[in-house]
Amino acid sequence: MPPSSSGIRKTIETYLDRHPDEREALTELLAVLEQPVDVTARTTLPGHVTCSAVVIDRRGRVLHIRHRATGGLLLTPGGHVEPEDRTLLAAALREVSEEAGIAPGALCLTRQMLGSPIDIDVHGIAAGPSGDEPAHRHYDFRYAFHLAGEEPPAITLQDEEVSGAQWLTAAEVTSPTLRAKLLRAQLDGRPEPVNASALIHDGRGRYLLHLRDDKDGIWEPWTFALLGGGREPGDSCLEATLRRELAEEAPGLEPVGLTPYAVEEATGVDGLAVPIVVYAGRWNGDPDAVDLREGVLLKWFTVDALDRLRLSPGLGNLIRRHAARHPAVAGPPDTARPLSGKAPSGTVPHVVGVHLHLEHEGKVLLGLRHPDSAYAGGTWHVLAGHLEAEAATAGLAREAHEEAGLVIDPADLELVHTVHTVDRPGARPRIQLFFRPRRWEGAPEVREPDRCLRWEWFCVRDLPEPIVPYTRVAIEGIRAGRSYSELGWPR
Repeated sequence: MPPSSSGIRKTIETYLDRHPDEREALTELLAVLEQPVDVTARTTLPGHVTCSAVVIDRRGRVLHIRHRATGGLLLTPGGHVEPEDRTLLAAALREVSEEAGIAPGALCLTRQMLGSPIDIDVHGIAAGPSGDEPAHRHYDFRYAFHLAGEEPPAITLQDEEVSGAQWLTAAEVTSPTLRAKLLRAQLDGRPEPVNASALIHDGRGRYLLHLRDDKDGIWEPWTFALLGGGREPGDSCLEATLRRELAEEAPGLEPVGLTPYAVEEATGVDGLAVPIVVYAGRWNGDPDAVDLREGVLLKWFTVDALDRLRLSPGLGNLIRRHAARHPAVAGPPDTARPLSGKAPSGTVPHVVGVHLHLEHEGKVLLGLRHPDSAYAGGTWHVLAGHLEAEAATAGLAREAHEEAGLVIDPADLELVHTVHTVDRPGARPRIQLFFRPRRWEGAPEVREPDRCLRWEWFCVRDLPEPIVPYTRVAIEGIRAGRSYSELGWPR
């Protein structure tokens, strides 16, 4: 399928955002795109789209070749779009491969252009000498590429169409419009990453992988890969690129501590070399609860499961390197003894919940439970939850995100108080664990309205009523510097 009219129109509008003074020159082309014709076909008259590749080496020089059809003029490699070209960018890559023998893998995108043409040149073509082709116009979409390697690749010319090749400085470029834009852009030929990915782990040996869609145009379809994507013009930096991609692909997935970890080389859909900055960060949420907008699924995997997966190239080695340098930290047990060192005589500790003691400027965060909630309905309570098959800190970090949108690294949670409770005579004694985070991200929001009506900050000296009894006891105990409290029936 040739490039779509809508896709070409979008490319033109992006280009005109940078060069609004050229709209008049492209008015006729935009009008043709409104008609039911293929504007990339060489039979479309009075004009059609062609594509060229502006290849820039590490010295800032631009590759030119001598086209026999033009009488030996020095031009950048280029030509007509063929039916198999999926995009205009792909057409430019095919042309430089055919005419100069430079494969797409030897090239990469420039940060300044990001796959948008650096120039769209409108020029006339004289009628063919035999009269089989009338005079017409070419709308030449020129794409800039940097060489991926240090040295220029060997040039292998297409003898039927090309008689020579030469590297020219930006000031010597033969096209006036291209020369002006190259001098303005000051492309130095130094490749830099324009893609970012997230190596998300939980600190306990699990890594979050994303199964890509099996659709045409998807990079490495039907493989497990990292979340991420390519830079866009509005992105201030690659970390901004990554956070935008995460928000678009998996809203609500907000890893903490994102830091550059590695630069990996990949091959893009069009065969281009793609340097990728991989950011490592932590997250402890439930992938099944993420509103996944792209791909098939998100899932946690341990290192020993990698050999059984179809992974994007190099991903397995990347994860293994990270795991070797960042050994998994064993989480605290799901049950815990009081900090005093022993449980009250005659009892067996039974952890029924984990609680978050979140203080800010002398105030503590409490939530008003929904009247119909299964536990503590209509009372004020700290953020809390029940554990699943997980460590206490991991469970509390998960609950904080699911219930209030807070992002907390489990490693930043410290156990500050334990409450031993007996609900009624003869009942099994229970242990309530209260943790305090050293740091967190986000502002509290109601994410589960069937459980919590609102979140409020209260002065620790003026707690609201009604409040869950052991919550008050824990807050008072923490304020007094105690690590352990008892709360027996009938209080």
